[in-house]
Amino acid sequence: MRLSPHFTLAELTVTNTGLPNVPSGVRRDRLFLLADRMEKVRSILGDNPIKITSGYRAPAVNKRVGGVPGSDHMSAWVCDFQCPEFGTPYEICKAIIASGLKFDQLICEKRIWVHISFAPRMRGQVLTLLPGQKKYLVGLHE
Repeated sequence: MRLSPHFTLAELTVTNTGLPNVPSGVRRDRLFLLADRMEKVRSILGDNPIKITSGYRAPAVNKRVGGVPGSDHMSAWVCDFQCPEFGTPYEICKAIIASGLKFDQLICEKRIWVHISFAPRMRGQVLTLLPGQKKYLVGLHE
């Protein structure tokens, strides 16, 4: 099922846990909103393809992958992604910040992927988790 020109329900519910990961009701509706916002991210990144590595997570999926309790992934506000044709996660985060796009949380995760949340709080929080570290740093760090 297509949620937007470039994103599908399958992409935003991807999991390799083998557990059911099908949102219903309000969470499914939010995925349309998430896809729309990811279209804006894609545009910021030069319309390069985005690879979603994690979007919506059912509670059992979130637990299995070690997600934090209460993660916005379970509310369908978040996705983790890569865009190798644009650049590194650090470069992606820099571009998103420079664009002025409103977000709740933007995390440069272990130099591997970007986590972006569009939860209604819209705090504009920017964090970095460096490889081998367990504590997030405030701000964007290389």
